[in-house]
Amino acid sequence: MEGLGQLRNVTSNPSASQDSPDEDSKRAQDEQMRRDLMSTVLDPAARERLSRISLVSPERSKQIEAILLRMAQSGQLRGRVSENQLIELLEQMEDVQGKGAIKKSTIVVRWILKDFDDDFDI
Repeated sequence: MEGLGQLRNVTSNPSASQDSPDEDSKRAQDEQMRRDLMSTVLDPAARERLSRISLVSPERSKQIEAILLRMAQSGQLRGRVSENQLIELLEQMEDVQGKGAIKKSTIVVRWILKDFDDDFDI
């Protein structure tokens, strides 16, 4: 997992607008290195799931990638991350984020049917 130390600056300080072509090429190289490292860390099924997540929620995908890269840098990952392990990580993220978020309430309305035959006297 070479290059993880170099990627630390990329994940911690992504800048949105850079003017010089050298900076653009460096950003492209960093992005390619990030993709290569993600393909090293994730197995194919987990990579596919993460790409589907990025289509729906790019911000969440970046958060997951940052977590996985930090785990790889610190040596917490012993092998490739499977799809089930990625799902567990997603569930843990939802639990952590769910504690601070406002929970939605669902209102259930039940209609009580009356016997309307009594209203018609002929």
